[in-house]
Parts: sequence; C-alpha cells; structure tokens
Amino acid sequence: MGGGARVAGHLLLWAGGGAALLLSIAVAVTIGPAAISVGDVWTVVLSHLGRAGPTELTPIREGIVWDLRMPRTLLAAICGAGLAVCGAVMQSLLRNPLADPFVLGVSSGASTGAVLVVVLGVGGGAISVSAGAFVGALFSFGVVLLLSHTLGGSTDRVVLSGVAAMQLFSALTSFVVMTAADAETTRGVLFWLLGSLGGVGWSDVWVCLAVLVVALAVFAARARALDAFAFGQDAAATLGVNVARTRLLLLSVTALLTAALVSSAGAIGFVGLVLPHAARALVGAAHGRLLLVTALAGAVFLVWVDTLARTVLQPQDIPVGVVTSLVGVPAFVVVLRRTRGTR
Repeated sequence: MGGGARVAGHLLLWAGGGAALLLSIAVAVTIGPAAISVGDVWTVVLSHLGRAGPTELTPIREGIVWDLRMPRTLLAAICGAGLAVCGAVMQSLLRNPLADPFVLGVSSGASTGAVLVVVLGVGGGAISVSAGAFVGALFSFGVVLLLSHTLGGSTDRVVLSGVAAMQLFSALTSFVVMTAADAETTRGVLFWLLGSLGGVGWSDVWVCLAVLVVALAVFAARARALDAFAFGQDAAATLGVNVARTRLLLLSVTALLTAALVSSAGAIGFVGLVLPHAARALVGAAHGRLLLVTALAGAVFLVWVDTLARTVLQPQDIPVGVVTSLVGVPAFVVVLRRTRGTR
C-alpha cells in the first residue's frame, strides 16, 4: 500500500471513529427508563445551543436529556479518551506494555484526598470531594517524582516509585475508612473509589474537557519524541530528544490529566491499559496516528461501558470501574501472553 493510500485509510479511520463517537453519545443518551429518541436528543442539544426553538418535550424529559444523561455521557467519553491516551503515552515513555495512567500512584492519592474530605471533613466544607481528590492526586505524583529522583530517575525507578506511592496511599485510605467512617459513609466512599459517573454536572465536563484538550495538544506536539522513547532513552537522546525534560513534561501532563479525570469520576481501571493495544493493532505504533485513534476508541468504549453500568441493574447503578475491570482482566491476560516472549 502506497503512502497516499495509507494516509487516506487513516483519515477514513479517524472520520469513522468520530462518527461512531457522535452516534454512540446520541444513542447512549436515549437509553434508560424514560423513552427518548435520537431526534429528541439532537433537538434538545440544538435548542440549548441556540440553533433551534423550544423543544416539544416536557420539562422533565428535557431535564433528563440535558441535565442528567448528556453530561454523564460526555464525561464518560472524555474520561475514556483521556485515560486511553495517557496509557498510550505511559507505555511508550516507560517502555512497558503493561503501564497505565495509574502507575504514577495518581489514583491512590486521589482516593486518599477524597476520603480525607468525606470522612474526616478536611477543609471544613469549603473543599469539595473532587477538589480533595485532585489535590491528593497531585501530592501523590509529587511523592513519586521525589522518590524516583532520589533513586536515580530511570524509567524503572519511576515505575517502582509509583508502585510504592500506590501502596502507601491505598493503606492510608483504608486506615482512614476503617477507623473513622460509619457504614453509610463507607458505602459511598467505596462506590466512588470503584469509579462512578453518577451525579456529575456540566462543570465537571468543561473542566475535564479543557484539561484533555491541552494534554492532547502537548502529546501531539511530542509525538516524534514518543516514537523515539519507544526505542529507549539512549536512542531518544541520539535522535536529539532532551530525555530528562521531555520525560518530566509528559509525566506531569499525564498526571495532571489523570488527576482531573479521577477527581471527577473516581478510579476507572484498565481503560489506559487495554485500549492503546487495540489502537496499535489498527494503525501501528507511530504516535502521530496512534494518539487520536486511541482517544476515539477509549471514548466510544467508556460511553458504552457506562451505559451498561447504569442500565443493566436499573434502578441501581453499577460502578463503571467494576465493568471496565470485568472486561479488562481478560484483555490484561491476553497482553501478558503476547508480551511474555519479549521480556
């Protein structure tokens, strides 16, 4: 296949992925106890954007679309895209096919921050759960940077530091919950820790979308450096990449994006581990193509996983992290088998 044909094929894949994402969002919003059509969804959206007149839906049904289902579905797409892209970046940066966004201990730090706010009332009510989770995530990442720098700063040391931070903050979270939380609070905290998109609002959507756009811009600008990192730090340095500065920048942006997503949706595992491998199977390992396809695949995947999580046991929600784990564990085993002979 010639270069022109490859470019056309990738453009077609991107266009198809974008169309699949838009259709997935529109259809997912219609699924639930209230009967709503795709046409109703588009009418409500255009009405709120000032592109159409008032809808014929009742205020209750319009509220279901615009205030309940739409922000939740959009945040699912944003989280899926962000976590998947972070996974692709981490796997290249650390040269580890089993790396994911949480290898930096960000998820555990976010959990500790959220628990301190919910259980111990840190902040005196002035700090929300999301804000506490975000601060905890960034603090955890700072601990990882400090540990890895102290231990030498290599990619292996970053991974080991992330594992240590993950265990530390997980232990702190468990200790606080066990010693200070009542049964009802423990149940709510556990639901959040497993990943939940219930109760999110438009403010969560806009904040996470803004961070995602900035992160994608940074990653796209460093796509060639990520390609070089896939061959090792020495090879990257030979190709003119400032290894230390580029790695710090990409790790920091990855941690920031993961912290923003986790603070709004909780810890949603396996998206960043599995989806990058699926995208590589479609378009190869070159990050100029891989990042966008990974983002689209992650967005579509999590939209449908969240739809399943909120409808399969109606009216009860299943934490979306539970569903991603049920799907991700078998895929994780497949990845292990594929990489066994290369280690």
